[in-house]
Amino acid sequence: MATVKPPGRGCGALPRWLLGAALLLGLRLCMELRHAGSGPPGRGDSPGPPRTHLLSAPGSPRGARRRQVTYVRSGRRVLPRGGGSTTSPEPSCCAQGGLLRRKGSRWHIELQPWAGPSRSLDEEASRFLSYISTTQVEFQAKIGLGIMSKIACDHMGTDSLATDSSPAPKPWLVCLDDRFGLAHQIRSKRCRLYSLGLGSDDTHFEVSMANGGCEVHRFDPSVKSAHVLERQGLWHHRLSIDWRDPHPAVAAQKPHGNTRKLGSILNEFGHHKIDVLKADLESAEWKVLENLILEDVLEQIGQLVFEIHLHWPGFEVSGSESGVVRFWYSLLKELERKHFRLFHTYKDLTKPQLFLKKDLFNASSCYTLSWVNTKWR
Repeated sequence: MATVKPPGRGCGALPRWLLGAALLLGLRLCMELRHAGSGPPGRGDSPGPPRTHLLSAPGSPRGARRRQVTYVRSGRRVLPRGGGSTTSPEPSCCAQGGLLRRKGSRWHIELQPWAGPSRSLDEEASRFLSYISTTQVEFQAKIGLGIMSKIACDHMGTDSLATDSSPAPKPWLVCLDDRFGLAHQIRSKRCRLYSLGLGSDDTHFEVSMANGGCEVHRFDPSVKSAHVLERQGLWHHRLSIDWRDPHPAVAAQKPHGNTRKLGSILNEFGHHKIDVLKADLESAEWKVLENLILEDVLEQIGQLVFEIHLHWPGFEVSGSESGVVRFWYSLLKELERKHFRLFHTYKDLTKPQLFLKKDLFNASSCYTLSWVNTKWR
């Protein structure tokens, strides 16, 4: 007698069972992948401006990118813009901009060879003083011939920009020749001046530049408010320019600190270029200048007007007396490598005539030097 198989059993049931198991496995894998790809709620989707400069390099782990974003944000929280209150709105002059792209920072400058075999102070001082007392030359290539020409600025100063007739009390001179671009920037109202000082009440130079059409930013930690617009185009900021930023741990303890590197200020204000940088930093100029060189900030500057002080080595400049002067000289040679040429030098006879506390070569303890970036356009 023939046997009849019950419906739904036999060889036909096996494929259906395998199909169901495969569907369940695929669903479970899909859920696990989706769970692994999602982050904690609220991260990465918060409203606000895009932070493209915080993205990690291609191929870096996802966790590393998130740690980097957290670090940068926390750094900005403990360093409020302007160094003052975080409750007042930021003025239009200082709107935060994106980070500027620069070359990699260097660790130290390249020291020049010693001035002589004895490595004496007299040899180093003689070379240095001769260098800062002589206007430099510019190399020009014309029809295949190398021609050396002096950086002769036919139009110097700011008196022509001032609305009053009072003479400038200090020799803060800029080059207004058309070939270097500053005069054009002033005429088109696109000039920008940064003035770095320490408690000086003399603002004649800044007022003259502002009256001429420049956007002037004066940085002085002694001003009363974080940002003050004194007159049209003239801002005062309660900030001190240093050669280093405060450590994040120190900044967390002093949330209203007002010390920054110049490169950090440029990033915070969103300024990519400075037509003129004036500095009277009472012997801090050497370390600030070193920082500008090491971090390639110089390429964003058109002209430098610095008061240099020679009566002592300066803040955090160490070594023997001859080694200090060699360091000073090496910094100025770095400016030359960056296409800056000295077009004006002024020896202040009202200051003590001392060089590292010595009477050497009838030197003054204070000089005002002006350079122009010959590649500035």
